[in-house]
Amino acid sequence: MINIQNLSKVYKTEDVQTNALNNVSLQIKEGEFVAIMGPSGCGKSTFLNILGLLDSASSGSYQFESIETIGTSEKKKSEIRKKNIGFIFQNFNLIDELTVYENIELPLIYNGVSSSERKKRVEEIMEKINIAHRAKHYPQQLSGGQQQRAAVARALVTKPKLILADEPTGNLDSSNGNEVMNLLAELHREGSTIAMVTHSSYDAGYASRIVNMKDGEIFSEEHSSQRKDVFEKADAKNFA
Repeated sequence: MINIQNLSKVYKTEDVQTNALNNVSLQIKEGEFVAIMGPSGCGKSTFLNILGLLDSASSGSYQFESIETIGTSEKKKSEIRKKNIGFIFQNFNLIDELTVYENIELPLIYNGVSSSERKKRVEEIMEKINIAHRAKHYPQQLSGGQQQRAAVARALVTKPKLILADEPTGNLDSSNGNEVMNLLAELHREGSTIAMVTHSSYDAGYASRIVNMKDGEIFSEEHSSQRKDVFEKADAKNFA
């Protein structure tokens, strides 16, 4: 699904040049759950923004489903993003003036989906994510976990091929954070492709592959389907 080769991102001012990403290469297959880890400033959020076509690389190649996106017009990137990519943000990014239902519906309006189809999709995803009982509530009337569930529903309502999650549990307590991660794990089991940026080793344990970044480069990768079990056992010991 994703093929990235020698991707670099350079920020320039009059006196300073900062290399946020330096010759990064990565492939993500359909159905993978990839966690991207590293210290603050390592380039992982910049990398996620480029994956989501919210930012542009300075050089290299980024093919999304065999379509080269580097050098592509903003209009074309917007079309690819709206049709194929769902975003889950740390700060939820819900619109305060809209109800949960309206927040979830909004991407479908942008995509020109008919009102009858919008109603069907929104109701289906609210039931799936267990947020239907809050459909008429506003974001400020929800707990943090409920807000993130609404944000996940909004990301999924367009049936995206790729889900990008930026610190999805960063503003949640451990209980609500676990709920969100279990939800992402369920989506992965159902075949969703997920790329997640996180500082949390526990959250990364839900992924099928972990990519470690430092100083704008990928320095190691780890494959294991057993990591979540290991972290669950460690967590159980800590709270026993």
